[in-house]
Amino acid sequence: MSALPTQELTNLEKRIGHVFADPFMLKRALTHVSAVKTNAMRTETYQRLEFLGDRVLGLIIAEMLFVTFPKAEEGELSRRLADLVRRETCAEVAQEWDVGPLVRFGAGESLAGGSKKITILADICEAIIGAVFLDAGFEAAKGLVKRSWSDRMMAPKRPLRDAKTALQEWAQARGLAAPQYLESGRSGPAHAPLFTVEVLVPGFLPIAAEGATKRIAEQSAAQAFMQREGVIEPLRGLSRARHEGKKSE
Repeated sequence: MSALPTQELTNLEKRIGHVFADPFMLKRALTHVSAVKTNAMRTETYQRLEFLGDRVLGLIIAEMLFVTFPKAEEGELSRRLADLVRRETCAEVAQEWDVGPLVRFGAGESLAGGSKKITILADICEAIIGAVFLDAGFEAAKGLVKRSWSDRMMAPKRPLRDAKTALQEWAQARGLAAPQYLESGRSGPAHAPLFTVEVLVPGFLPIAAEGATKRIAEQSAAQAFMQREGVIEPLRGLSRARHEGKKSE
């Protein structure tokens, strides 16, 4: 298990905005289980720190959401929380910190491209949060999370709800009946059918979309409807929709 260059660790500390009082804590957060030789040494890897960091991250994000969105209901807060602590988000943060080249792996995992695996990057991200928490306390960990998550909190990259749920809530908020979905066509071979589904909302022209399953077609139709009505911004390549006009007379 090779040692990490001191300068590289110093540069990482600058990127995350925290200088460790105990540098070994950061080294442990960057050590994959494949890098140790015996089971007795597993506690010297990031696994325990990842366990702690996961809980610390969840608490900090929950508090940030609670304060930032005082009028949001529990359901919305939960959806926002799930998006911000999901594996892909943590991996994105780890990539921004450029931790991949610094993770210590065994030869096999290194050759398998472990430094680019989303699961490992997400674990490392949480381990670093856990390490900062142990090194300097809750406020230090909170500062780290705020620096890397605040912009994400204000501008989610992914839909917070599935399209059908979002459309139903949109309709209900306007006193409209729940959207109805009608299968209007099916094509393609039996082993690979293509479904066409229309979504019907009272007072609006229907809009149709296609998908490999009825569920996908329904989601795509709901997405296309909300894009057409200006409820959400268009997402390229999400659906194949057919529609005319806008609101019915």
